[in-house]
Amino acid sequence: MKKIYNLFLVAILFCATTIKSQTVGTLTFKIGETSHSATYSGTKRCFAVWIEQNTTGTTWVYTKSLIVKGKGTPSNHIPTWKTSSASDVTGISSTSTLTWTAGALQTATWDGKNVSGAIVADGNYRVAIEETWDHGTSGTKVAYFPFTKGATVVNTTPTDASFTGITLAWAPTLAADAFVKGPEVVVYPIPSKGIFNIDFKSDVKNIQVIDMNGKVVYNEEVTEATSASTKNVDLSRFDAGFYMMNISDNNGTSTYKLVLEK
Repeated sequence: MKKIYNLFLVAILFCATTIKSQTVGTLTFKIGETSHSATYSGTKRCFAVWIEQNTTGTTWVYTKSLIVKGKGTPSNHIPTWKTSSASDVTGISSTSTLTWTAGALQTATWDGKNVSGAIVADGNYRVAIEETWDHGTSGTKVAYFPFTKGATVVNTTPTDASFTGITLAWAPTLAADAFVKGPEVVVYPIPSKGIFNIDFKSDVKNIQVIDMNGKVVYNEEVTEATSASTKNVDLSRFDAGFYMMNISDNNGTSTYKLVLEK
């Protein structure tokens, strides 16, 4: 039984990777409307806002729809939203009137979490919007407003001919589950008989190894660990088991789980 348990732990730790930055924060997006045809007004006029990963050729929805408004069934009149948020369409048939009075803004907020309630990794995202106000493509608008989710404050005022008063603000907050991005490295092999290789993708300042009792067993200030270089760390003198390797730069720390075999 003990052997099976150890193999199970090794399997979990074998694919250990860097902890990705997951900054906690709030995105606030506001948008108004310029003058459009009123043909659909009060009947089947629809509008939706959601968040996507901003990757060329990829449309992956991270959130439930932040706003869905309109008469009739929105999924019939805003097809991009329907396709992009397929898992969020079921049961939605809004009957709320979509009105855009002079100076009025639609406001959407996002807490940086996906549909499962987990904080998503930092990176490039975009606010996606779609509105239909008339028959045909001339009365339908799909627009995207990119931003970077991370530890840096974002305040932008995008422009679009079909809308007005657009503001996009990402405000990061400090929290216990918010990680600061550390250096990019690759550690291998895992498991190892004693020698662990570190391929540096960026500059590094310190390497520290901690055993399962919390004791620092290896600590080194690094002076020449620059991008595209490699360093070996010898842990062969220590007992077999599990260790944590912290690799730090001036911005933060990346943590790796190591398996030492004898």
